[in-house]
Amino acid sequence: MTTPAGPGARFESGATVVRRDIHLGKVWSAQPHRAISDTGTLLEIGYWPGIRALAPTTWTQALRTGDDTTRKNGLANLAAGTWELEPWAWRHTVLRSRFDTTGQWFSLHHFQTPAGEPLRLYVNFERPAVRTRIGIDTLDLLVDLLVEPDLSAATWKDEDEYAHGRRLGFITDADHQTWQSAARHSRVRHDQ
Repeated sequence: MTTPAGPGARFESGATVVRRDIHLGKVWSAQPHRAISDTGTLLEIGYWPGIRALAPTTWTQALRTGDDTTRKNGLANLAAGTWELEPWAWRHTVLRSRFDTTGQWFSLHHFQTPAGEPLRLYVNFERPAVRTRIGIDTLDLLVDLLVEPDLSAATWKDEDEYAHGRRLGFITDADHQTWQSAARHSRVRHDQ
């Protein structure tokens, strides 16, 4: 695991920032992003088609084959700490992400086409981002909130994966309680 960066450490605009998911002391995924801005507490980063990253083989196989069952079955590997990674190139969308590194259990993501047309907003529920010398470490909690670009509607995504993560013990009771609080904080009620 990478040593956490000191308080107030910042990334210069244009610097590479690696966003990693860490579980059981191991890297579950790693994506290099470009720093857009960084106040020391709010980090904004960008990601676009063609950037190469590391992702779990179950996820990349699901993307190649269209078999989402493979990706969902990979949750057992995640819970057990037995996954494997392989290179993967991001496709189709440009992503602009914001991480509040003061202990928030979610990050905000703006998806758009390569031509700049807005597609959706995304609230990714995850463990609080920790700054490191190379970027930020967190862990995706599997459930997300999709928001229309005009903010007219919001829907939950991957509730079944979240429930499966709870059954496997990957999402702890403490994680669940904190997620419910974060969901309320984002002004969206969800009973699960």
